[in-house]
Amino acid sequence: MNADVVIVGGGPVGLYLAAILLRQGVTVRVLEQRAARNHHSRAIGIHPPALAALDRLGIARRMVSEGVTIRSGLAVSRGRTVGRMPFSGVSEAFPFVLTLPQYRTEELLEEQVKALDSHALVRGMEVHDVAHDGGGASVSATPAGGAAHGSSTSGASIVVGADGPRSRIRDLIGVPVRRKTYPDHYVMGDFADHPEFDDRAVLFLESGGIVESFPLPGNVRRWVVRLGRPAGGASPEELARLVADRTGVRPDPATNTMLSAFSVRSSVARRTVAGRVILVGDAAHEISPIGGQGMNLGWLDAEALAPLIVQAVTGRHDPEAFLSYERDRRQAALRARRQAEINMRLGRPLPARVLALRNSVIGAAAASPAINQWVAGRFTMQQEFGAPRGQRK
Repeated sequence: MNADVVIVGGGPVGLYLAAILLRQGVTVRVLEQRAARNHHSRAIGIHPPALAALDRLGIARRMVSEGVTIRSGLAVSRGRTVGRMPFSGVSEAFPFVLTLPQYRTEELLEEQVKALDSHALVRGMEVHDVAHDGGGASVSATPAGGAAHGSSTSGASIVVGADGPRSRIRDLIGVPVRRKTYPDHYVMGDFADHPEFDDRAVLFLESGGIVESFPLPGNVRRWVVRLGRPAGGASPEELARLVADRTGVRPDPATNTMLSAFSVRSSVARRTVAGRVILVGDAAHEISPIGGQGMNLGWLDAEALAPLIVQAVTGRHDPEAFLSYERDRRQAALRARRQAEINMRLGRPLPARVLALRNSVIGAAAASPAINQWVAGRFTMQQEFGAPRGQRK
């Protein structure tokens, strides 16, 4: 089962990279441990630079037709709008943030991969070893569950670890990570939409902590509440009560379709290139989900990496180019982490007097078109995080 490139991990980043490479004539095998896709969707936001990258696969327009285009955001505090942020100026092609459940994004990417090579994605395979030298690499895997009779070794020119924040590939090649933990905990859930907000994102800046609200397809709205401690066994009723207590808006618990709690941490791998093995996406850098940067950053990793892989498999492997890639993407990850930290600080509890002062500052900034445009660019990843220059307005 040899190929030019073996990608370990069939999530959104691994599938995107596979599709990009297959379109350029590179043979690819994607080894995915899960036998079936997880429909419990966490990542929902797709930013303009990532949409531009997906457009080169020919699927961005279909994603837009199925998702919700958020063209503006509101900052609300104590029932009063303190700021508005239009996204109309952040991109000519995609002047919005798209929300689409991650499982649907993965389905569309998988369709692309299978249309290019019906055998490229191999599900139910658990990697247990990786080897590499100056001329190539190989991955050994068995069917998930350990059935020895299905063991196989795949040789390749390049192996890519796109297997998430608990990356097995990263462990196998001995790459340490630098981790940070934060005093921020969240509970989130999806409920029937609240018609008052239309297709806008709303940030409720309240003294007890932020509440975020985003529209989803199917007249659904996601609510995210910042907590001072882990949520534990939160229920739809408890989440609805928390939202109501802080915002005055009460989602209907009976309409809940997803509930999840998480504590925030970040990690950045000390290296992302080890000879012929490369880490991308969450395997290289786990970024707080607050701000929705992680999946998007992984796609931009893959887009920057793809031309180097094409060169390598055609006999023009340039180690210096891979090291330059590693430096650039590490800096992009660190910038994304700083932005996530700013986002989290914005959502922490504040005394009423300090909250009022901060809201005044936000209101003044929102009233300045230049500042508003700059902040919108930061929030939509348009000005930072490695977006190729040709994609910036």
